[in-house]
Order: sequence, then C-alpha cells, then structure tokens
Amino acid sequence: MESARADSAWPGPVWPASARVLPSGGLAVGGVPLAELADRFGTPSYVVDEDEVRARARAWRAALPDADVAYAGKAFLTRAMVRWVEEEGLHLDVCSAGELELAAHAGFPGERVVLHGNAKSPDDLRTALRLGVGRVVLDNTGEVARLAALVPPGARQKVLVRVVPGIEAGAHAAVRTGVEGQKFGLSVDGGEAADAVARVLGQPRLELVGLHCHLGSQITSVDPYLAAVRKLVPFLSTLRDVHGVTFPELDLGGGFGIPYRDGEPTLDPAEYAARVRAELALRCAHVDLPVPRLAVEPGRWIAGPAGVALYRVLAVKVSGGRTFVAVDGGMSDNPRPALYGVRYTVRLAGRAGAAPDRPMTVVGRHCEAGDVLAEDVPLPGDVRPGDVLAVPASGAYHLSMASSYNLVGRPPVAAVTGGRARLLVRRETPADLWSRELPD
Repeated sequence: MESARADSAWPGPVWPASARVLPSGGLAVGGVPLAELADRFGTPSYVVDEDEVRARARAWRAALPDADVAYAGKAFLTRAMVRWVEEEGLHLDVCSAGELELAAHAGFPGERVVLHGNAKSPDDLRTALRLGVGRVVLDNTGEVARLAALVPPGARQKVLVRVVPGIEAGAHAAVRTGVEGQKFGLSVDGGEAADAVARVLGQPRLELVGLHCHLGSQITSVDPYLAAVRKLVPFLSTLRDVHGVTFPELDLGGGFGIPYRDGEPTLDPAEYAARVRAELALRCAHVDLPVPRLAVEPGRWIAGPAGVALYRVLAVKVSGGRTFVAVDGGMSDNPRPALYGVRYTVRLAGRAGAAPDRPMTVVGRHCEAGDVLAEDVPLPGDVRPGDVLAVPASGAYHLSMASSYNLVGRPPVAAVTGGRARLLVRRETPADLWSRELPD
C-alpha cells in the first residue's frame, strides 16, 4: 500500500493512492479530474476510488489469510460496495435488517454475514434467520431466548456472545465500546458475560461458536487488541473448565484507525496480524487451549481513504479576524466534526492557487454555529466562490450518517476507476424528501 505513495505527484498520504496533481494544479482521482466530477455530478458529492477499496480489502486478506475478514458495512454500504468486498473474498458485518436486505439484494451470500446490534428488533432477527446469516452476535441476555424462539425446529443458528473486556481505546469517548458502563456487550468482570454463555449453552437451537468484542473506533495502536487477547483467553479457559467446551472462534472486532491529516498515524494490517496472532498463540498455549480462528471487522480502514467529498465554494468572508469559506454542504453530509471534533484536510481541487496559503475555516450551509467542516486549514488566499474544494478520507461514516437537515438532499456517490466515472447513488431530490408525507 505505501509504495504507491512514493510518486512525486502524490498530493499526500490521506488521499487515495491514485490521486495525482494535474498540470493545471487541480487534482485527479482514479484518472478522473475532480473538478470534472463536480461539474458532471454536482456538489456536494462523494467520490469513491474502487481500486483503493479493493487494494485495502486485499491488504487485510493478505495479512490474515487464515482468518475471517468481515467488512463493517456501517462505514459505507451500497450495492456496488457489497459486490466489491464479496469479490475480494471478505465477509460482511451488518447492524440492521436494512443493511442485511441490501446485502441480500446485491447477492452477498448469507453464510458470510455477521449481524450485530445492541438492540436488535424482532424484524432484525427474523430477517437474519430468513436470509441465513452465518453469525448473530448476541449483545444481551434477553436476545438469547428471543432468538432461540425464532429458530425453526430442527435448525440451529450459530452465535457469538459480545463481551466487554474493560479496555479503554478509541479516539473519542463516544466511540469507546470496550469499557465498562456503556451500552454494548456483556461484562467479563461483572459476570454478565459468563451468565449469557450459560444461557446460550442451554438453548439447543443456538450453537455458540465463540466470543466477540469491539474496543472502539479510530484505534491506531495494536496494543489495545493485545490487551483484549490477554483478557479474553483466560475467560475462554474458565468457560472450558466450567462447561467442558472450547469455542472455535474469536472475533476481535474492528475500529482500525486511519489518518485524516498528514502526519497522523494509522494501523498497519501486517503488524496487527503478526502481533495479535503471536499473542493469541502464546496465551492459548499457557492455558492449554486450541487457538481459535480469528475474525476482524475493518470498515473505516477500507472505505475511509477511498472516499473524497467535493464541495463548491458559495461565499468567502472575514469576521472577527477569521476567514470563513462557506460551501454548499456541511453537517448534513458530514456530521463527524460536530459529533467528534474530527479535523479534516481540505484542498483546492480545480486549479492551483495564485496566492500564498493562509488559515481559513471551511463552514457548511446549515443553520448551526457548529456546522464547521474544517477549522484553520491552509487554503490559497485567492479562494473564491465557484471553486471546488476536496476533502479526502471521506469514504467512511459520511454517506451512512448523512441526513436531510434543512431539507437538503443527501449527496450522490460516484465511483472512479481506470479513468472512468459512474454514478452509484443518485442525489436525493426535493421530491424524494416530500414523498413520505401524507395529505392532511
């Protein structure tokens, strides 16, 4: 992955590997000028580099050839994305009946699907059974009997129990899911996880195949995952001693971090694979357990760097000594800066600036003071209305978290590869927004 970024024309490490600076000073991704895409599909819009998605999926498959690599669909999910990850041999992690139905509609094999969720509805569970998902991750004890009651007589559903190892990891408190006292999973230390395991083993229509945990999001060090292994293997040993069973699978979830600005760290799949597999083998040997089959769930790491968001400048003004650049999108197509304080890279995409860079704050069009896409980023001093701005690392949790706030339709998604672009998802229109309303 990194060798492709040594090209002198490369704009920076947060961009797709295909990104190039054009003679005009503008940018191209996948062989297509970004300004051309802005003209063709309008702004704001999302651009996804198909080759980057595939290369990143292959990086995890190469690092862990004997593990189950499940793409976390919550990061970014379209029918095309489902097809890409299926063709690259990945499994798929979904969190709702809606995501599951989309996967099935795109032809993804149900046995390679994992269903998550801390509050699965009856419809979620029925849909999972109807479409034959490979694994259901049980998040609370109530789901044990609820799911078992829905499994047809004579059938068995494979399940995992999501546990909380009590490990703090993740870039923001709102995405730290491996700690005690939050909504996901069952505590190992508190005894809830052991209770859930006992309940599952008492259900003949459920087949418990292992444990699952997810530590958080935007984790850039392997160390928290090693800590999880050191916590979960002794728990597996205790379960063997109590119930006389060993479990063949261990899903350590995802949360693998990416850079959003130059100089920020990322998590390397090869390092993760080498260190986690070694730690898992060592800890299992200490307690005389067979090494379980590992599963991981990269989402952001695969989709995030493959995406670029495009905006058009509507206004530039100075207020209180600061320069504000207002664009035609904002928190409706990228709520992450408002939610988590994430800081992004922004670059002029259609031309080279004729004036030196100076700090500017890129803001959205919505009626919120917190609608800020990027604060104090360097932009050319001659940036003006009509310019196209590009925001890299926009492939994850943008489309999936987009809203229609202020009745602004969600952006389209275009895929690029080999110098060609095609529309994957059209722009949401006013008619789409109004179509749900009923007459008085």
